Amino acid sequence: MKIRAVTHKDAQALSDYFIRNQQHFARWEPLPPKGHHALSNWQHRLDALFAAPINEYWFVLDSGLQIVGHCTLSNIIRGPLQACYMGYGIDSTLQGKGQMLPLCQAALNFAFDELRLNRVMANYMPTNQRSGKLLERLGFEREGLAKRYLKINGRWEDHILTAKLAPHAAD
Repeated sequence: MKIRAVTHKDAQALSDYFIRNQQHFARWEPLPPKGHHALSNWQHRLDALFAAPINEYWFVLDSGLQIVGHCTLSNIIRGPLQACYMGYGIDSTLQGKGQMLPLCQAALNFAFDELRLNRVMANYMPTNQRSGKLLERLGFEREGLAKRYLKINGRWEDHILTAKLAPHAAD
């Protein structure tokens, strides 16, 4: 398995990955609009991402044949906050096999070392214990509970708020 940044050439692989895992991710993610993971939509999203790579960065776990995991840094805020949100997912066939830890760690290293952010925030539903344990292993600390935080699969869900601070003082 190889961890790498997303490229322009990944539109088809990302489309396949998200379509293949649509039912698996439905428990944890907002309902995507119709056609959200179509190839043409991914091509457009990647074009926008590379035209102005300032608000979102994607890292993927590549098996050599297909993308099997993703980790994103998004909603990057500069100024006095210097923070972003981290989101992630893994192919249903690899869940619980330890592949997310190195992928998310690579994204965190990029956030702190390259982007020089002060904090990375990641939130998860209380029922998603695997996600909570992953964030704990990565060094995230619980900061609170947000009631009815996100509409997931058509229902408002509470989320546990966590954050990890940079190991260095951000510039």
